[in-house]
Amino acid sequence: MRITANDVRKEYGSVTALDGLSIEIPDGSTFGVLGTNGAGKTTLFKLLVGLDRPDGGRLAVGEQSVADAGTEIRRRVGYLPERVGFPGALTGREVLSFHARMRSLRRDGRIDDAIETVGLSPSAADRAVSGYSNGMRRRLGLAAAILPEPQVLVLDEPTAGLDPRGVAEFHGIIDRVRTETGATVVLSSHVLSEIERLCDRVAVLDGGQVLASGMVSELVDADDVTVRIRPESAGDIGGLLAAAETFGTASATNGTVTVRCPTGDVPSLFAAVDSTVDIADVTVERDGLEAAFHSALETAEVSP
Repeated sequence: MRITANDVRKEYGSVTALDGLSIEIPDGSTFGVLGTNGAGKTTLFKLLVGLDRPDGGRLAVGEQSVADAGTEIRRRVGYLPERVGFPGALTGREVLSFHARMRSLRRDGRIDDAIETVGLSPSAADRAVSGYSNGMRRRLGLAAAILPEPQVLVLDEPTAGLDPRGVAEFHGIIDRVRTETGATVVLSSHVLSEIERLCDRVAVLDGGQVLASGMVSELVDADDVTVRIRPESAGDIGGLLAAAETFGTASATNGTVTVRCPTGDVPSLFAAVDSTVDIADVTVERDGLEAAFHSALETAEVSP
C-alpha cells in the first residue's frame, strides 16, 4: 500500500520533530529511512502506526489520512519498535493469542502461520518468553506485527542488539515476509549496509525534513570507485602518486596512495602504476549508501 506525506509537521512543545516533511513510498516497496538521532524517524513511525497525530500537513496510508483513521490504521500497519517487551511468564504462543484477541482477529491458523514465517520453532513458541534470547524476542515481536496481515510493515531498528549471525537470519526473515505478504516495508537502521542490503528505495532525514530520496541504485555512486595502492617500497610513493594523479584525485597517507577515479579508468590506472613501481597490495571499493548519506548531510550543513 502506498504511503504519502505532504508538508507534515509535528511539534512537541518547543521542539519541531517534523518540519514540513514530504515523501512518497510506493506500494510494495521496501523503503529505508536514514537519519541521525533526532532526525524525525521515530516520530514519522509513530504517526504511521497511529500512536500520534500530525500537527499539520497530511500523512496517508493508501487514500486514508492517519489523522482520520483512528484504530483502523493498526489493522493496516504492523509495527516492530526498536525496544519490544513481553510478559516473561507467558509463552510465545500465549503472547500472540493475546495480541489476536486484543485486535479481534479470527482464530484461523494465523498464529501458527506467523510463528512459522518468523522462524520460531513450535517448541520455542511453547516456552516462557523469560527464557528467550534477544533474537527470539525480535522474531516474536515481528510475529505479533504481522498477525493482522498488514498492508504496511514498519520496522524500527529491527536487528538492534543481534550478533552477525542473528542479523543475517533476520534479514532472511524480512525477505520472506515481504515476499509472502506483499506488504510495503518501511524500516530504519543505523547500519547503512543493512539498508542497502534490504531496501530498493531510501530517504535521508535531518531536522524533520527530507534531504534526499530515491532508488538506492540512484543514490549510490556506481560511476566512481576508490582505489588504494601500496607500493613494495615506501620510496616509490612519489612516483606512484604522480602516476595516479593523471586519473583522478589522489593522495598519499601511511605508505598508501588513494585514488578516486571513474570505474572505466581502473584498468588504465593499473597499467600505468604497474609500469612505474612494484605493487604490494591493491584494493578497489565502490561507494555505498554511507557515502550518499554523509554527502546529503554535508550538503545540508553548507546550504544557507
